[in-house]
Amino acid sequence: MAHFPVNHPARPIYRVLAGLIGLYILVFGVWGVVLTIGDPLFDRGDNWALGLRTNLAFSLASVAFGIVLMVGASRRGNLGHYMNLTAGIVFLVTSILMMSVLQTSANFLNFSMSTVIVSMIFGLVLLGTGLYDKVGPEEHAEAERRNRNHPVREPQTR
Repeated sequence: MAHFPVNHPARPIYRVLAGLIGLYILVFGVWGVVLTIGDPLFDRGDNWALGLRTNLAFSLASVAFGIVLMVGASRRGNLGHYMNLTAGIVFLVTSILMMSVLQTSANFLNFSMSTVIVSMIFGLVLLGTGLYDKVGPEEHAEAERRNRNHPVREPQTR
């Protein structure tokens, strides 16, 4: 069974970190849309926004993802927990898939290696924040702390 710490003391820091990543992705997406607004959706041109190569499709997806991450970071419940876990996995899978087609015509999001690296870093950070920002009742948090500090031991047989 998965172990997610409940009410971790650094939870506000993790939420701020996820929010900053969401803000960067949102600003990148808006800047990319402004740069690529007249281009075809899946153009393989030489458009760069905030150090990452982009096209209109990737910029629009970034705007949507940035908004989703900002909403998740602003919520106090477990919505942000699940959104960060999901976004982390999506970023990691997307970066690996796009890296595998980087130099081919299948690179429909116009990724560069720097975009792959940034996506992997964001995916790992979002996955980490998702692992530690679970919220629950104080009874669950106390039970989780007891189990972590004093795990159940198997009875000794003679």
